[in-house]
Amino acid sequence: MVKQWPFLLSKQILFLLVLIKIAILASMGFLEVKDLGKVHYHEYGSGQKLLFAFHGYGMSGEQFNVFEHSLLQQYHIVAFDHFFHGTSYLYEVKEVLVTVGMQPDSLKAYVTSWFKQFGGQRFSLMGYSMGANMALFLVENFAEWIDEVILLAPDGLIPHKGFRFLQTSFIGKKIFRKLTYSSWMMARILKLLRKIRIIDSSLYAIARHETDTLQKRLNAYFTIHFIKNIRPDIKQIAALINKHHIRCRLYFGQYDGLFPQSNSKKLISLLDRPEIHVLPMGHWLVTHELDNYMARQTA
Repeated sequence: MVKQWPFLLSKQILFLLVLIKIAILASMGFLEVKDLGKVHYHEYGSGQKLLFAFHGYGMSGEQFNVFEHSLLQQYHIVAFDHFFHGTSYLYEVKEVLVTVGMQPDSLKAYVTSWFKQFGGQRFSLMGYSMGANMALFLVENFAEWIDEVILLAPDGLIPHKGFRFLQTSFIGKKIFRKLTYSSWMMARILKLLRKIRIIDSSLYAIARHETDTLQKRLNAYFTIHFIKNIRPDIKQIAALINKHHIRCRLYFGQYDGLFPQSNSKKLISLLDRPEIHVLPMGHWLVTHELDNYMARQTA
C-alpha cells in the first residue's frame, strides 16, 4: 500500500493540473474572425477607458503589463495576441494560404466582433513596433470611435523596403523561404548584416534569438507574410486624426536602428497637434523606464 502512494499522488497532481489548465483556458478571451481563426486577448488595467493594444514581434498581448504606473491606471487594456504569437490560432495553417496574407477586413473584424459582443463604445489604440501598423490601419477605419492613439517605435509610417522585398518580390520570397528552412543560412546572413553594419549588435541579438530554431523561423516567415496586406494610408489617417481631434502620442528610441524617428516625418508634418517623445533608448521601448516616463508626464 505504501508503494502505491507515489503513483496515487502523481495521478492526483496530474488531475489537479488538468483542472487548473481548464480554468485558465476558460478565463481566456477570444474573438472569432470568420473563416480565419480565433484571436486571443488579454485584459488588464484599472482604468475605465477602453484601449485596444497590439504588441511587437515575438511578444504577446501581455507585453503592456509593464505600464503599471501609467497606462494601467488610466485604461482598461485589451491586448491581442498576433497570429503565430501567444494563443491566437488559425483554423488552417498551410503555407500556401498563410503567405497570401491576412485580408484587411479580418483586422477590422477585431473591432466589429468586440462591438458585437460588448456593444459599440469609444476606445483608444496603442501599438508597438509592428503592432503600430495594425493600430494605424484601425484608425483609418474607425476614426469616429477613437479618442487617442499611442504609437511606440512604430512600424507602418513608411514602407520598409527590406520587408517589402521579402514579402512581394519573386526573388525575395524565394530567398526568404530558403533562409527559413535552412538550418544554417539565417545565422550566416545575420552575422554578415552585423559585420557590414546594416544592423547593430542589439538588433542582431534580437534577430538571432528569434530565428535560432526552425519553429521560430517559421513563425517569422509566416508573420511577415501574414501582415503584408495591412498597409495604412498615412495621409488619410492624419486627416482623420485632425478631423476627429484624436490625441496622438508618439514615442521613439533615440538609438532605434529599426524604426527610427525619421520614419515619422511625413505623419508628424500632417498632424495638427502631435505629441512627440524621444527617449535615450533603442528599439526596445516597452519597459519600466518608459512606464515611469509616462507616469511623470501625467502626474
